[in-house]
Amino acid sequence: MRLSGGEGRGRRIKGPRAAGLRPTSDRVREALFDILGRRIVGACFLDAYAGTGAVGIEALSRGARRAVFLERDRRALALIRENLAVGPWLDAYEILGGDVAGALSRLSRRAERFQVAFLDPPYDVSLSPGVLGQVAGLVEEGGVIVVEHRHSSPIDPGAGVAIALRRSYRYGETALTVFRRGADGPVPR
Repeated sequence: MRLSGGEGRGRRIKGPRAAGLRPTSDRVREALFDILGRRIVGACFLDAYAGTGAVGIEALSRGARRAVFLERDRRALALIRENLAVGPWLDAYEILGGDVAGALSRLSRRAERFQVAFLDPPYDVSLSPGVLGQVAGLVEEGGVIVVEHRHSSPIDPGAGVAIALRRSYRYGETALTVFRRGADGPVPR
């Protein structure tokens, strides 16, 4: 796997060693950052269910001010640390281990705020509206939440979650569904 843009463009990062890790493909990762465009520059970026860390590292490479990685698998956490070593992003990231819902609660207690959040839960585990609601509570008004999922399993934010569906993009079996925090505003491009 390689970083596709920014100051780390072309640098290799390591792929999954743990069973069950399904990294975001290079094609989908590049499409994600095309969708986000200049919004990533200077942003605080949340990478939930981070796996290899490729998406958050790509965000740092493309100019994100800070990235927070959430992952529960210990082998994946070690891999994220290894992959972060390919760039000059010292002090621009934080890695939180453990259950995603618990990590989101910790971030909420610290009053953390993000402009962009990316969630890539395992395809065989449905994303709970509770987790999506927690993420929405951490994203600034007008910020963007992107969920990677199997295209045949649409994402339902549930009632009372303050996000609006903007658009869903399909790449083979994978979809990227984009939500915006708050009800107004243009589709992020």
